[in-house]
Amino acid sequence: MPLLFKCVECGEYTLEERRCPRCGGAVRNPHPAKYSPLDKYGAYRRAAKKRARASDAVENRQSSLKGQRRPM
Repeated sequence: MPLLFKCVECGEYTLEERRCPRCGGAVRNPHPAKYSPLDKYGAYRRAAKKRARASDAVENRQSSLKGQRRPM
């Protein structure tokens, strides 16, 4: 069964594995990876997501404090 690919440049779906026949752009698999409870890299992805959320929270807090005046 042939796989379906999606062009990165124009977003067109194709059966071509190498290049998009419409624009010549690179293609990739549009489907997500299969879920596995024995995911070797799951801990790394969860840690990275946690760090990203923490840094976003710090940036949001700092930006909200910039406009406020300090009490005397």
